[in-house]
Amino acid sequence: MKPHRTDGVSLGFGTVFLLVAIWWAVSEVVDVALPMLGWTLAGVLILFGVVGLLGAIRPRRQEVRPPVAAEAVVETPGGLPPQMHAQIVQELLDDPAARFHRDHPADQAKPDEPRRD
Repeated sequence: MKPHRTDGVSLGFGTVFLLVAIWWAVSEVVDVALPMLGWTLAGVLILFGVVGLLGAIRPRRQEVRPPVAAEAVVETPGGLPPQMHAQIVQELLDDPAARFHRDHPADQAKPDEPRRD
């Protein structure tokens, strides 16, 4: 995972939701009657949501970089000359059966003669 810069909005939302979860856990154990605090927290969450939406909708200016000219360099693997490399590739693409029949014509059995094994 690559390290990246800290996103303040994400950190803020994470902190708020962590505080809400802690507050809920504490309120399950301890009976605290603070109805005004609940409405205040709900309003803060709505405000964070609106700010997040506005931040997502706002167009971002990105720096446009001019294209960089690059030279095409053709390299053959293993430092082979291009003709030898092409020959190896062609051999790999050939049908193995056709190559066998071409290289070993004496091993082919004629249809009217039985094979000698």
